Amino acid sequence: MEFSSKLLEKAVNEMSQLPGIGKRTALRLVLHLLKQPQEQTQYLSQALTNMREEIKHCTSCNNISDTNLCEICANASRNHQMICVVEDIRDVMAIENTGQFRGIYHVLGGKISPIDGVGPSQLYISPLIDKVKQGGVSEIIFALSSTMEGDTTNFYIYKQIMDYPVELSTIARGISVGDELEYADEVTLGRSILQRVPFEKSIKNN
Repeated sequence: MEFSSKLLEKAVNEMSQLPGIGKRTALRLVLHLLKQPQEQTQYLSQALTNMREEIKHCTSCNNISDTNLCEICANASRNHQMICVVEDIRDVMAIENTGQFRGIYHVLGGKISPIDGVGPSQLYISPLIDKVKQGGVSEIIFALSSTMEGDTTNFYIYKQIMDYPVELSTIARGISVGDELEYADEVTLGRSILQRVPFEKSIKNN
């Protein structure tokens, strides 16, 4: 792809680093920005800069937040004894959109995947184990995707806390095997939360 401007080429190259954005799509987006009023581009640039510099991770659940404690963890009306374990913020958003869950979350930041070099130490697992050991947790709901990596992560956490007095469950398999939570419709996902099953039973069924 030949460019008449090095500035344009650099902008397209940076834009094409985004997931799912090829060079042609990046060029279309950059040209669109060029047609907009200059202040519009500045708003976008400033929003991205502010996000990158000021965004935080909740000190309790690891959710992305504007403050040290996210709005969900800070909400006294939520059931803080019920913790839903998810991969990332997209899963939190998907479950919240169902309106069926009133507990809190624990965001792992990924799944165990030896082939990708991701082990338990790279994920936010230890704080979850510590919460269970300290008491005050009545139920852990595993809500990772139904993939080999998701099941491996669930089982690893299960082995760490299986001897503690906490109920362990997993979302019902209304979510197809291999599907990511963020792509499930709200009704299906809501039912999967409400109709969750004991984790030990899900192990026997696999």
